[in-house]
This record gives sequence, C-alpha cells and structure tokens, in this order.
Amino acid sequence: MAKRYEVIADALRDEIRAGRLGPGERLPAKTALAERYRVSPPTVRQALGVLRAEGLVEERHGRGDFVRAPRRKVLRSNDRHQWEKDRARAPREEREATGATEYDTGLTVSDLVFGVEYREAKADGELAAALGVPTGTRVLKRIYRTRCREEHAPFGVARSYLVYDLVAANPDLLDAANEPWPGGTHSQLCTVGIEVDRVVEQVTARPPTAEEAAELGLTAGVSVMVLRKLSIDTMGRVVDVTEVTLPGDRTELVFTTALAGW
Repeated sequence: MAKRYEVIADALRDEIRAGRLGPGERLPAKTALAERYRVSPPTVRQALGVLRAEGLVEERHGRGDFVRAPRRKVLRSNDRHQWEKDRARAPREEREATGATEYDTGLTVSDLVFGVEYREAKADGELAAALGVPTGTRVLKRIYRTRCREEHAPFGVARSYLVYDLVAANPDLLDAANEPWPGGTHSQLCTVGIEVDRVVEQVTARPPTAEEAAELGLTAGVSVMVLRKLSIDTMGRVVDVTEVTLPGDRTELVFTTALAGW
C-alpha cells in the first residue's frame, strides 16, 4: 500500500504532467497542501522531496516550491560515432554547420554556448595504462562545457586526454583558440594522419560531488552518469581517452546493435 507522501507526490506529479501546474508556477504553500490532503507538514515535505529528486519541482529560498521548467533533453546514441567519422574530412563549411552536441540535442549552433579549456598535464597511472604510455607522459587535457543559450547549466562536462607528442605535429591542435574545431576530434586527429577505427564506451552511475551538482544544476537525489570513451585508431592505439559526466535527469543513452542473420 502506498504511503501518504507517495500518494501526494503522485497527485502533484499528475497535475504537473497534465499542465494544470505549468513551468514556473508556484505550488500551494506546504500548510495549504497539508490541509488539502489532511496530513502533517512533514508528510508534505516528504512528497515535495520526491518531486525535487525527479527534477519536477525546485525550492526557491524564502519563496516556496515552483514547477521546474523542463530542461533540454540529450539523446546520445552510438550512431553518433560513425556520423562524426563520416564528416571528419567533409568541406569546412559543412563541418562548421553542426556538431555532436547539435546531433544529440536537435539544437542549432546559434542555440548553444560553447566553452573549452586546454592545459598540459602528466598522465597518472590509470590514464597512462589506458593510453598505453609510461606514467608521467605529457598529455593535452581538454575540458568541454556546452549549454543551451536559454539555460545556465551545461549538458555535461567532457574531459579529453590526448598524448601531447601525438598531436603536436599540428600546432593548431594545441591552441584552444581554434575551438570549437569544425568536425570535432575525428577531424583534429585526421590532420595528423590518425583515423579512428573503433570506440569503446563504459557507462557507470554514481551520486554527484557537491561541485558537480552545482555545475550541472542537479536537484537533490539526481545521480550522474559517467561515460568513459576510448578512441582506438587503425593501428590499435588508444589515441583519446574522454570522460563525460552527464546529468541523470536529462540524458538518455541509446545503443543500437545490428545483428547478423542466421
């Protein structure tokens, strides 16, 4: 049998999804909800806590609880990798027209705000093992954050690691001022003669750190997905290790596997 706070959460959720409580609209005060459902204020607080964890409601300090405006969803499929590779050598004009984030969100370049940081670093034991290089090898660490222009939080935070000496043959690849690079990493690697042969991805989930929750705009109870991607070239070398931290309340991962017939 459902608990009272679950019944209240269900009722309010139905009102939000039916549009009777619209985005940005203030919910009745906790005392009013307690009277409506004939429960104590702590039970109402439990119900609202459930809706906050689902990303449907947000509490504004000193003002009450409000219906949260839906955030732009991200649909990330494994088809994106072939799409990215196919356009790596396309004309610059075509590559500039759209990128991977646009592919995942359905937005246009003008809808997005792009941010990137470049820095040199030394590979620790785990990263060195993934790249197949000695610990301490110089790497280029790149941090990407892209958000919808109408929102304050990014779709995720991607940290990419390239072996410095592998890409230094093209000095343009070492300068963050050249970002966003038309065609992305596939196109960048292509300029130094590297063709990506396959991509291996591992996805895990965990609670966010306080810093991640603040940066990604997560409400209490929402987890993050951590996607670790290895890009392997035609010689069998791992040429890029990328870790993407994705908000669990707005990201959907879709994997399509073609099966051979009998």
